[in-house]
Amino acid sequence: MSRLFRNLYLNNDKRLEREVFGLKFKNPVGLAAGFDKDARLFNEFSDFGFGFVEIGTLTPKPQEGNPKPRLFRLKPDEAIINRMGFNNSGVFDAVERLKKKHRVLVGGNIGKNKITPNNEATKDHLICLDALFGYVDYFAINVSSPNTPGLRELQDKEPLTALLKELKKENTKLAAKKKVKERPILLKIAPDLTDDQLLDIIQIINDTQIAGVIATNTTIERKNLKSDLIYTEEKGGLSGKPVGNRSTEVIRFLADKSGKAFPIIGVGGIHSAEDAIAKLEAGADLVQLYTGFIYEGPSLIKKINKAILEK
Repeated sequence: MSRLFRNLYLNNDKRLEREVFGLKFKNPVGLAAGFDKDARLFNEFSDFGFGFVEIGTLTPKPQEGNPKPRLFRLKPDEAIINRMGFNNSGVFDAVERLKKKHRVLVGGNIGKNKITPNNEATKDHLICLDALFGYVDYFAINVSSPNTPGLRELQDKEPLTALLKELKKENTKLAAKKKVKERPILLKIAPDLTDDQLLDIIQIINDTQIAGVIATNTTIERKNLKSDLIYTEEKGGLSGKPVGNRSTEVIRFLADKSGKAFPIIGVGGIHSAEDAIAKLEAGADLVQLYTGFIYEGPSLIKKINKAILEK
């Protein structure tokens, strides 16, 4: 089956290769975090043509996540609402699977356990960074999920700066100890941030010297949805087409206001090749799929890469 999928979906054109934050990507289309939470299928997903796969969100201890039902498909909107709540088998369990050979670049998305208070969140992130350091190619720091109570408060300037500085320091220490390059650290942000908060993000990246941003996570907004109220009023993060424009706006704002000072991975509402191109033209260096991959299937990856080549 692996060979069949690779024959159907892989595009090995060298012109698709991208070098971003010191890593060489076979192509700029990745799988967003939340799909392969426990690092079970990252190699298999590469057979669909993804240039990179982001696993997680992983936490130090295993946790079940929020009570079910917690995932809702809004078909008229081509969207999904989820309140999964960082359900995962724990970072140390994932590490055992990550020890096998990787056929694709792997990012590690990390967060804190639900029971960990915000003032101890740094400790949880450090545990995950230490455990994953030798097994992932980059880190994504997830303080923007709406599904863990109080988590988004860590996006405020002071706690976020402190968190990222500690992670950067540990990253440098581990790299020196193992005599390897530092792992790029990226910050995943919410689409619901104001312009002033986005300017803070630019300043924080400047101050902490992390590698870049993933824009954006799911939204708590519920504007102009066509689906029944029984679904649209469910709590959780909304992903898919309704978040597409806002995600692109955030990418353009960060790229313009920073003078393209750092790389951006664009994610949110990519359901067509045109959607992906819009993100890249707004200032993204790479893109990621989640809801679009569910609605459109793996052919979407090939369509995006073909459109990039035609540009």
